Amino acid sequence: MTAKNNRLFFIDAMRAWAILMMLQGHFIDGLLDPIFRDTSNTAYNIWLYFRGITAPVFFTVSGFIFTYLLIRVPQNGMENPRVSKGIRRGLQLLLIGYLLRMNLGGLFKGEIYGSFYLVDVLHCIGLSILGLIGVYVLTAKKKSYVFPTVLVAITLVLFLFERVYKDWSFAFLPDFLANYFTKANGSVFTIVPWFGYTTIGAFISVLFAKFKNYRYLYPAAISIALAVGYLLVYQSSNFFELVYENTGLHFLKLLLANNYLFIRLGNVFVVFAVFMVLRQLLTNKTVLKIGASTLSIYVIHFVILYGSFTGLGLYRFFNHSLSPEIAIPGALAFMVACTWLSLQYNKYEADVRAQIASGISYARLQLIELREISIPVLREMFIRVRLFLRRLLRTVRS
Repeated sequence: MTAKNNRLFFIDAMRAWAILMMLQGHFIDGLLDPIFRDTSNTAYNIWLYFRGITAPVFFTVSGFIFTYLLIRVPQNGMENPRVSKGIRRGLQLLLIGYLLRMNLGGLFKGEIYGSFYLVDVLHCIGLSILGLIGVYVLTAKKKSYVFPTVLVAITLVLFLFERVYKDWSFAFLPDFLANYFTKANGSVFTIVPWFGYTTIGAFISVLFAKFKNYRYLYPAAISIALAVGYLLVYQSSNFFELVYENTGLHFLKLLLANNYLFIRLGNVFVVFAVFMVLRQLLTNKTVLKIGASTLSIYVIHFVILYGSFTGLGLYRFFNHSLSPEIAIPGALAFMVACTWLSLQYNKYEADVRAQIASGISYARLQLIELREISIPVLREMFIRVRLFLRRLLRTVRS
């Protein structure tokens, strides 16, 4: 891979595909009437299977992109400018995640609804970025193999023991913190085990960064991805069963009851392989723009579908009430609308930010002027009040 095409376009395309899959998945899952959720229907089963792939792909790609940008900078450790940018990005995603769950009606009543504290995709990705930075900084002074080794170890631990910690209540934590670890209170995603997909994405990015100039990078990467994907999807359960029979480890018995994390990881590797095969066809500017606009698309879809701030979203009016004849074209229209609005926003984002910055600067100047005007007035009022109190005390003493 030459310097000219060092940018991994297939990753941007994967991210675009994942966000579009998420849009239609949320729309249909939230609005389709339960009577049509028939698992004996082949079409519905195919949709359900691919919907289950979306989140693992999204988390894996997020970890890949962030780490790829992080480690290609020559500076190391805290001197790496990407560290401070990543911290700001992670905190920004956490803030946006909470803002999207805010209800203005509740605020006007002086209430913060319980749903505000629930954890969703943005919270987990933001915290995952901070976690990746933590691992990177802690291993920066170590041998080069330590960072990727720790990343793989985190994925294995989180995936292997998921059935063990899944039923923990985390009651010793306040609810807003426990929501990051348990779905008992209604959280959609939790940092465990989903951080495991982010760390494996980071590990893959380390390999790509190391072998980016290798002549046969893509043939090798596609072959390895397909092989690993096949083994995880079709052979991982057999492997864990064999290990359990020879060791009697209880956590493996629990894992065999539902080995979905490793199977979904296998799906992710297959998706990687497919997009690498099609990489020459995935350089369309619109596709790449969509891949670079996932945050704004996510925010817009959350506002329209779930009614952030106002509570007046499609989910409120059509919750589990649509037939497939309406839900399917509705999902397509929803995807187009959210994507178009996001691209329009990105087109004028610089102007919007300039206007916001101008408004903030104007408000700051007004506050400074108000302070300068009010200080003499307040000083005069303080003197008058003090004189009044002195006279009053003298009268009382007399």
